Amino acid sequence: MFLYQPSNGYCYNSDSIFLYDFISSFAPKGKLLDVGCGVGIISLLLSRDFSIETSINDKQEQMLKYAIRNFALNSLDVKSYLADFIEMKTEERFDYIVSNPPFYNSVSTQSEDMRLNTARYAHHLPVEHFFRRVKTFLKPKGRFIFCYDARHVDMLLQYLNQNGINPEKIQFVHSKIDRESKLVMIAARNNSKSMMQILPPLVVFDEMSTYMPQAQEAFYKARTHSIKADIDQIADDNGVRSLR
Repeated sequence: MFLYQPSNGYCYNSDSIFLYDFISSFAPKGKLLDVGCGVGIISLLLSRDFSIETSINDKQEQMLKYAIRNFALNSLDVKSYLADFIEMKTEERFDYIVSNPPFYNSVSTQSEDMRLNTARYAHHLPVEHFFRRVKTFLKPKGRFIFCYDARHVDMLLQYLNQNGINPEKIQFVHSKIDRESKLVMIAARNNSKSMMQILPPLVVFDEMSTYMPQAQEAFYKARTHSIKADIDQIADDNGVRSLR
């Protein structure tokens, strides 16, 4: 899959690939919303692999333009919402809401580039407000699947439970087996009563810094090819479909 990313600015990373692979294990169907979609990497891959009605949301107009262009590039249909998710308005309700939200600690040194700042730092999408809005847009048995800083897992579980979105599966991601986890992926379900399952950890590298089989398989399954370009230039590129 070809997709465009900004020449200068926030680009997707392995977190999004691992989250895509995690979501894929649920074989999503029905209506799906990708919150804070960026260039659309997660929902693009899911739309390619599964029969879903896809909607995307981002508060940054430029990033949403990239995502819309990437869906068109890959001949995939999408509905878009340009809005801060906390203020987004729609009568639609979704079977799946997925997100790789901004979760960097706001007390750390922040980028002065507002596009990067918005994509990275948690204060742009506070968890307590984020989860409350997710509850609003989920169908009665809808799933919410996302990743976040593993060090905040206690807070995540607290706010999920407060909103009646029960965490059913959790997987921690470790760069190496002897390193602490920096990322957690959580699959939660609206109004569920299921016991929570802690999955075996996803370990990315072995002791020789070679990709472990599960991580390698996620990248192979994604098969992405990124092109760095300015959105204003590619919007008028009539030959773009020749890249596929």
